[in-house]
Amino acid sequence: MILSTNSKMLYLCAKQTCFQKMGRHWVASVPANIQAQSSDSFFHKKIAHCSSQGKTKKLKAAQKTGISSETIIRPNKTTEDEVLNIIRELNDNPNVDGILVQLPLPNHMNERKVCNAIAPHKDVDGFHVVNVGRFCLDMNALMPCTPLGIMELLRRTGIETFGKNAVVCGRSKNVGMPMAMLLHADGIGETQAGDATVTICHRHTPAQQLVEFTKTADILVVATGIPHLITADMVKEGVAVIDVGISRIKDPVTGKSKLVGDVDFDGVIEKASYITPVPGGVGPMTVAMLMRNTYMAACSTIRYETGTISAYQTWDDESENVAFVI
Repeated sequence: MILSTNSKMLYLCAKQTCFQKMGRHWVASVPANIQAQSSDSFFHKKIAHCSSQGKTKKLKAAQKTGISSETIIRPNKTTEDEVLNIIRELNDNPNVDGILVQLPLPNHMNERKVCNAIAPHKDVDGFHVVNVGRFCLDMNALMPCTPLGIMELLRRTGIETFGKNAVVCGRSKNVGMPMAMLLHADGIGETQAGDATVTICHRHTPAQQLVEFTKTADILVVATGIPHLITADMVKEGVAVIDVGISRIKDPVTGKSKLVGDVDFDGVIEKASYITPVPGGVGPMTVAMLMRNTYMAACSTIRYETGTISAYQTWDDESENVAFVI
């Protein structure tokens, strides 16, 4: 079938819409799976929030999927010790299957310390050092939701990763790094194979080299937080673009604020075979994978070995070891 320029635009828009609906479809599909295997909402999920930002969609998704949730809100002046004590109580509560702390935290709190305080088998965000380590070793683990959602999006849309060139812009520990790991995984261990050749770009990648790398990408994942960093002249025809970034900028025409991604959507869509919109693209998939992780935690899908260093100890303090066993 030969497509004219106009029909190509419709085709690309259809692909974009498919990406957008994919996330919502996944959220909608989870309740049937859960309800078929449960009664009386046997999932119990508590969410410890240090701020109210970003929690609404998660709570709505939990309600849709039959997951019982509770939000614990504390003011910004709450001390780190108070938050750690709340987490310890939730760790010890047998009725709680999943815990997450809404990020970012106030500046006086150590984000890594707080995330590591959550018991690994209840760490539905996948940020605990035990889950990160298992993930890096191709072992089953609760994985970060955004990269997991992107891989599910690629799989369900039929975008092949095997042997493809994938470029990840951004190297954050919660998105960029695990995204690259999933894309290049060999599948020999317990995780699914991606088998892509992966290039990671970051803030210190020279601008000209960034363009050279992005032009090679069959799959381009952008998670930098820089509005419209990627433009049409930086990508090749047929690229699949996943835009993770979200920023609020002032619309030069209306003067009102609006949300945009790291990719110049209107320009790049002319060349991309697939592209996710902002908002409404990756976000719904992230929430869907949070529900998936909670389901896995509730069903004790992942077995954790004994002898794991306590979340409350530093790595050089081996005075106490705690067994986290599901």
